[in-house]
Amino acid sequence: MLSSVMLRTRLSTRSMASKTPVGFVGLGNMGSPMAKNLLRNGYPVIATDVFPESCKELQELGAQVVDSPAEVAERADRILTMLPSSPNVIEVYTGPNGILRKVKKGTLLIDSSTIDPAVSREMAAAAEKMGAVFMDAPVSGGVGAASLAKLTFMVGGVEEEYNAAQELLTCMGANVVYCGQVGNGQAAKICNNMLLAIGMIGTAETMNLGIRLGLDPKLLAQILNMSSGRCWSSDVYNPVPGVMEGVPSANSYQGGFGTTLMAKDLGLAQNTATNTKTPIPLGSLAHQIFRVMCSRGYANKDFSSVFQFLREEEGQ
Repeated sequence: MLSSVMLRTRLSTRSMASKTPVGFVGLGNMGSPMAKNLLRNGYPVIATDVFPESCKELQELGAQVVDSPAEVAERADRILTMLPSSPNVIEVYTGPNGILRKVKKGTLLIDSSTIDPAVSREMAAAAEKMGAVFMDAPVSGGVGAASLAKLTFMVGGVEEEYNAAQELLTCMGANVVYCGQVGNGQAAKICNNMLLAIGMIGTAETMNLGIRLGLDPKLLAQILNMSSGRCWSSDVYNPVPGVMEGVPSANSYQGGFGTTLMAKDLGLAQNTATNTKTPIPLGSLAHQIFRVMCSRGYANKDFSSVFQFLREEEGQ
């Protein structure tokens, strides 16, 4: 009987907590749909972005918009951040108008940016000094999955706080996986994206070779996807225009996951591999390829445009 009462009390407390505001910093291609899903699940959202125009749509949906991360921290004790890079995260948390300037004790801070694991650990230490809890929770799935609340979150941090983080993350994702200590979420994400980059280059090379050999690209994709060569890049996100609908290759490589971001993530993989003395020959080569693409006009195109890049390299 006692355990039943305690359970009802916990559920009641959780329900009340769910009605408290959630802060969100970073309303870009990923952050905006993530924040919208929090609103759809009944959470009041207090948001900010370095570009005020990014806040307009969310504000029209009912979010409260403020001028700085510090103001978000004044008004919310659960805050999510989704930012482009390590320097952005450092600025948003520790800068003059950063979250840690005004953070309340006991605040849960969840960073879904993809950054260096060492920076996540630095932010966690800085947050701890202020009595707050920092967890890294980078995502996989892209803009489409963000819009549909089907992201995968890889969470690193204090295990005792995982359930509190999971409550929010399940509103935005289909999979939430606890990876261990702070920084481990980033480690998992970096490894995933290195494999994704290598797989996409391999798919692009394979499709291009098959086309040069006279195979119809749709037929080749069909064969690959019923054979041992099948992978996500061939089956779900094929890089060849005309093979699939609803992917960036069907839309001049617009939208999706930008080449610049892939090059950044591969840079993180390269740095961590160097620091741990881990050989990543294919990861290093993938990093070079995407860096070259950025200098050849592909920076803002989806990373699957590596297929188009290879075609241009051969003079087609």
